Amino acid sequence: MNAEIKTREQALVLVVDDDDLMRSSTRRLLRSAGFRVEAFASAEEFLRSGRAAETACLILDLRMPGMNGLQLQRHLAGEGRRIPIIFITAHENQEIRMEAMRAGAVDFLQKPFSEEALLKAIRNALAHPPAHERNIP
Repeated sequence: MNAEIKTREQALVLVVDDDDLMRSSTRRLLRSAGFRVEAFASAEEFLRSGRAAETACLILDLRMPGMNGLQLQRHLAGEGRRIPIIFITAHENQEIRMEAMRAGAVDFLQKPFSEEALLKAIRNALAHPPAHERNIP
C-alpha cells in the first residue's frame, strides 16, 4: 500500500455541521475514501468530545446555532491548536472568507460543492501545515 492510503487510515477528519443530511453524507463520503471520520452537530459538541488534540483536519460549517465556525476557529487558535480547517458554507461572503483564510483556514467551499473538491481540500490540508505555520510574507 502507498503512503497516502496509510495516512488516510490514520488521519482523523472531523465534520462539524448542524445540518443532519450534510453531516451524514460527508461522513459517508469520507469513510468511503478511507478516512477515519467523526461528525458533530455543533461546535460545543465537538469541544466537549475532547477530540481536538487528535484531529488531523476539521471540516467546519460557517453558520451554526451557538458558536459559529469562525468563533470555533478563534477558540482553537486561542488554545494554541493548529488544526487545518476547511470551511463549508451555503452563505458565501468574501469578507468572511478572507477573515477565515487569514486566520489559517486551508480552504473555503461554497455549498453545494463537489465530492472531488472536498477530497482535494482534505488531501491538501493533510499534506501541508496550516497557513500560520508556513513562511508566508
